[in-house]
Amino acid sequence: MIRYLLQGLIFGVAYVAPIGTQNLYLINIAIQKSKSKTYQVAIITIIFDISLAISSFFGIGFLIDRFSVLKEIILLLGSIVVIYIGIGLVRSKSSQIIENESADKSLIKTIFSCFAVTWFNPQAIIDGSLLLGGFRTSLSSEMSKYFIVGVCFASFMWFMFLATFVSRFRSKFSNILKWINIICGIILIFYGLKLGYSFIQLIR
Repeated sequence: MIRYLLQGLIFGVAYVAPIGTQNLYLINIAIQKSKSKTYQVAIITIIFDISLAISSFFGIGFLIDRFSVLKEIILLLGSIVVIYIGIGLVRSKSSQIIENESADKSLIKTIFSCFAVTWFNPQAIIDGSLLLGGFRTSLSSEMSKYFIVGVCFASFMWFMFLATFVSRFRSKFSNILKWINIICGIILIFYGLKLGYSFIQLIR
């Protein structure tokens, strides 16, 4: 049991740690907002990331790959939302850390943003399904549940660590916050445009 938990934990960290839309979004929140808001975003992100990992583990990527309409919808919505978030970061004029919670997004908007940066990426879903699904086929049904628990725990550990680390040292970033916003925003816009291009290629 411990062996498969550790395998899932190691795989989960390697899977979620590379810079992606979730990490960029959480880093930006951690730099600008209060710690309570940062942890709120981290927890919501963890919930959606775990839901994606579990869905990928059971092969939802193959379902998306099979039904092109579903894939087209996710690509289109993903492109629009991610570009919107990116533009918002680039246009941000803030150069200071915001401590006032009233300046934060509403909970509904926060939930939607966390959902968007996690689920509006069919390529990640398909890749995750191939990787996680591949591990699942190599494990017995009894041991597979320990593996996916390890993956889910890795998601919790990583995003809580990221939120804590960036919040702890965010004063180091305050003087360059605007440039961090711009860099993160440009990356997200590029990613959104990539999704949009994939959508155009798919409907041709």
